[in-house]
Amino acid sequence: MKKKMLLLNTTVLLGLGGVLSTPAYASTIQDMESQKSQIQNQRQDVQSNIKAASDELTRLQAEQDQMKAQLERLTLAEEENNKKVQKTEADIKETSKQVDQLEKEIKLLQEKLEKRNDILKDRARSMQESGGNVEYLQVLLGSSSFGDFVDRALAVSTIVDADRGILKETKNMQDELKTKQADVKSKLASLEDMKAELDEMTVQLAAQKKQKDALAKELKDKEAKNEELKASLQSKDSSLANEQSTLEQNIKDQKAAEEAARKAAEQAAKEAAKKAAEQAQKAAAEPAEKADSPSPKAAPKASSNDVAPTSAPAPKASNVVTVGNRWIGNSAYVFGGGRSQSDINHGLFDCSSFVHWAYSQVGVNLGPLGSVSTETLKHAGTQVSSSQMQPGDLVFFDTYKKDGHVGIYVGGGKFIGAQSSTGVAIANMSSGYWKQKFNGRVVRI
Repeated sequence: MKKKMLLLNTTVLLGLGGVLSTPAYASTIQDMESQKSQIQNQRQDVQSNIKAASDELTRLQAEQDQMKAQLERLTLAEEENNKKVQKTEADIKETSKQVDQLEKEIKLLQEKLEKRNDILKDRARSMQESGGNVEYLQVLLGSSSFGDFVDRALAVSTIVDADRGILKETKNMQDELKTKQADVKSKLASLEDMKAELDEMTVQLAAQKKQKDALAKELKDKEAKNEELKASLQSKDSSLANEQSTLEQNIKDQKAAEEAARKAAEQAAKEAAKKAAEQAQKAAAEPAEKADSPSPKAAPKASSNDVAPTSAPAPKASNVVTVGNRWIGNSAYVFGGGRSQSDINHGLFDCSSFVHWAYSQVGVNLGPLGSVSTETLKHAGTQVSSSQMQPGDLVFFDTYKKDGHVGIYVGGGKFIGAQSSTGVAIANMSSGYWKQKFNGRVVRI
């Protein structure tokens, strides 16, 4: 663009130099016609530059509109992700409470079980003292832990049914609490990882927005300078038009004066000839001198070399590898986005909804849009070896969780997907971050 503007300014300066070098006064019609032709040529150059400035303004305004739309998407994405961060923080807080409560319950249960342990051992001793089975007592008292004690007690057939029921119930309660605690802790760890991912995404979106704001300001400044240049060119064209109009009027006046002079000369010659004939019959009649009116040169017709710009039709998407290119630079990542037509219309996707959309564009249905996820996508086709990867295959990455991110392989060690840092973009999975996160899972649809 800078080269284009430099060329435009140089042309304008050359044009202005030509105007300044034009003689301020021309004495003959031929000189004035020549001066008029020069001004017409200069006007053509200035008007061509005005058109170039107008075209550049149109381009800048279109770029400004596109930038504005992307800023709106980034703002919306930032708002949606902030909401999810807040919800995730609330879920983490609630889950932490659940973990604490379960740990308290487990502690109380362990104390209760220890008391039961003592009671059952006392009962076992009493049974032995009353002539009971010695092996039974040795089995129970030889346990290494209370869990081992419960398992041994259940295995001894001589224990009364009431004790067996209590032991089974106690063991089931203990196992259930431990399972629940493990599940809740796993959920808490997953939520904490998700929050870390969302926090990073929010920072990246804010950085993108700041960069876009700076670019938007730069575009606005260029637009203002181009407007100023266009106004200057239009002013110069107006000045040249006035000078051309003045010259045309001067040419008209000069022609009228020369025509009047010619007629006056003819009339004077006629009168002189008549008087000479009357005064001297012997004098030879002298031919009247006739002034030839110079033929004005035809003013050159203004020609325009401007060709109206034509825009080539947008290429039609032909396969899943390329259909998503339309969203590059025109989208933003929203965790859980892309599952409504409104989100899609605004270019708001997460990784799995983008993959679902891309395949839908080539007539492949990957299941209900509302429930699509990396988990559903990894079971949507046939798993193949990463060494046999082909364009169009789904590739999976371990980000905030296993198989937490998915994209479409495009070949050359690259994939296209909705990335948290850029929106829809093509990324390199042969080196750097994505190489580290690629887990080798490849699914062919």
